[in-house]
Amino acid sequence: MRTTSLTASLIVIGSALLPGICLAAAPKTDPAAEIKKNLEERYPQVKVIDVKPAPVAGLYEVFTGDTIVYTSADGGYLLGGPLISTANKTNVTAARLDERNSIDFSALPLELAIKTVKGDGRRKIAVFADPDCPFCKELEHSIAAFDDVTVYTFLLPLTSLHPDAAAKAHTIWCATDRSQAWTQWMIDGKPAVGSDNCKEDPIDEVLELGRKLRIASTPTLFFANGQRAGGTLTAEQLKKKFDAIDATASSPRVSVGQKAAGASAGSTN
Repeated sequence: MRTTSLTASLIVIGSALLPGICLAAAPKTDPAAEIKKNLEERYPQVKVIDVKPAPVAGLYEVFTGDTIVYTSADGGYLLGGPLISTANKTNVTAARLDERNSIDFSALPLELAIKTVKGDGRRKIAVFADPDCPFCKELEHSIAAFDDVTVYTFLLPLTSLHPDAAAKAHTIWCATDRSQAWTQWMIDGKPAVGSDNCKEDPIDEVLELGRKLRIASTPTLFFANGQRAGGTLTAEQLKKKFDAIDATASSPRVSVGQKAAGASAGSTN
């Protein structure tokens, strides 16, 4: 009887503790979902696209389209930093942002852009630019140093900053020589002369494209390999980008079979 009573008592006690055991074994809240929820509640103007673990243990990478920031596991603390690798002195944040925002260059609707060919035009770049943007004008001076580039300029007037930009963009598009009109305005400050018969332009389509590509500032550049860069670049910085792309394109590609053959040849067994 005592054994039976003891057994019954243990069953009752076990049953009482079971809910607590079940709660402890329940899956934890997804950190990414919690971070996204907390940040969007606390910063309503920010749209979090996704959250991924950062290269640093305990930190999470928050991607908003044109920015990457880092947070604690609950979104309670925010780091706006660039994250630098001390091993190779690289800006991890900038590299990740370029990677996340890269595109398929061949998918760009180039018919919506002003095409300017300098020299043999072998290097290609797409620029989203506002005709009244001072940084865009600085970039044009940098591009002018090259004689081997094809530039596709997408007119992206930011009228909230430059109220006259849309009208200037329309006039430049309607000029007899769009490329010349753009260059003369951006480099020399010479106003474009448009055609009276030109009623349409692709500006609305470019603005929509800009929204899809999450372009919120000008200039925004895309290189032929799809890599994105924001802001003005010096001629030296552009050359480094072009040279890096050229080096990658000219690097010999080794097939899986070649790798296997090389491994066999190097074996001494």
